[in-house]
Amino acid sequence: MLDITLIRTDPERVRTALAKRGVQVDLYDFLDMDTDYRAAVTRTEQARADRNRISTQIGAAMRAPGGADGIAALQARAAELGEQVAVAEAESEELRRVRSAFLDGLPNLPDDDVVAGGKENNQVLRTAGQAPQFDFPAADHVALAERLKLIDYRGGARLGGTGFWIYTGDGALLEWALLNYFIDAHRRDGYEFVLPPHLLTYEAGYVAGQFPKFADDVFTVDGKAQGRFLLPTSETALVNLHRGQVLTEAELPRRYFAFSPCYRREIGGYRTTERGTLRGHQFHKVEMFAFTAPGDSEAVHAELLDKAERLVAGLGLHYRVTRLAAEDTSAAMAKTFDVEVWLPSIGDYVEVSSVSNARDYQARRGGIRHRSSDGTTAFVHTLNGSGLATSRLLPAILEQHQRPDGSVAVPEVLRRWFPDLVVSSRRRGRA
Repeated sequence: MLDITLIRTDPERVRTALAKRGVQVDLYDFLDMDTDYRAAVTRTEQARADRNRISTQIGAAMRAPGGADGIAALQARAAELGEQVAVAEAESEELRRVRSAFLDGLPNLPDDDVVAGGKENNQVLRTAGQAPQFDFPAADHVALAERLKLIDYRGGARLGGTGFWIYTGDGALLEWALLNYFIDAHRRDGYEFVLPPHLLTYEAGYVAGQFPKFADDVFTVDGKAQGRFLLPTSETALVNLHRGQVLTEAELPRRYFAFSPCYRREIGGYRTTERGTLRGHQFHKVEMFAFTAPGDSEAVHAELLDKAERLVAGLGLHYRVTRLAAEDTSAAMAKTFDVEVWLPSIGDYVEVSSVSNARDYQARRGGIRHRSSDGTTAFVHTLNGSGLATSRLLPAILEQHQRPDGSVAVPEVLRRWFPDLVVSSRRRGRA
């Protein structure tokens, strides 16, 4: 949620920043409504105060000798004020509802260094490693996964429908090795491990910025407009860990990571860039999350990005880092860096980690503050980063590390949990 004080004091700055996202809003109409709302609240409070004053006078009159003679007039005035309170409350509540709906629909303001426009304006900041060059007919990840019996695509569709798959045999072991690799790295770095519930309340989605605007992107389970839903990412749960709390300055930054399946309504089609496990209704992800004081926000953002990069580099993959343009940055975030791995079969990069800073946007929704040493309070900043998602990493590993004999070399960092040097169609054994 945006700072209402900023909108009141500098609406042009807000309008210009939102325009970078392609969002055109008339903030002056909103400010007129905001003025009406505050006036209605004042009228409500005044009417309540007048009613309470009359009630006090009625009580005093009833206790005084002969005071009952004036009670009828006071009671009539109390009834009149009661009607005024009811009207004022209804008016202020309706204005509050419309005002809140407008504010809830506004995305976060992109940072000043985030360029305007869509993904065509994303900025590649750096590349790392070398794209593999093959002197043999290279296979794509779907063919490799099927040949090596790592993923059962047809079985997944048979069990769950389009957009699901089954990791089998060595594929399941590789998936689990990847997750263990991520978890082990985050634990070494001192992050606190969390296993969140997979069913969340509407309020949790609201704090994360998922609701109300993006309610159609999730799987709901109660059949209610504001019922429970399957978490689309652990971030949605982690941002709510300190909802409604005031953290001390000494407690910050708070660093967490979580593992969960992620459930999304949106999936891809049968195009080359969306086949296999690249896009689906359910996939695995380890998510990093941090609560920080505003002054530490930039440093922690850089820390999360560095961690995501080190994980990808440890797998021996060629990748790049991109700063997203404003329209390609998710609504709740002020700035996002994507870590993207090279997928030879499509001749392009695919995102495996988004590392984002929400500034105080989510904290305002969740009422998450910190108290400084001088006793003042302010909203915390929240940051998140995939660390990492597996459904695109496994395709990149298969394609970038494939060998002429059809086998795939296993990255060394995974051999603690998957001791074979290669995955091949033969019975597993040392190469």
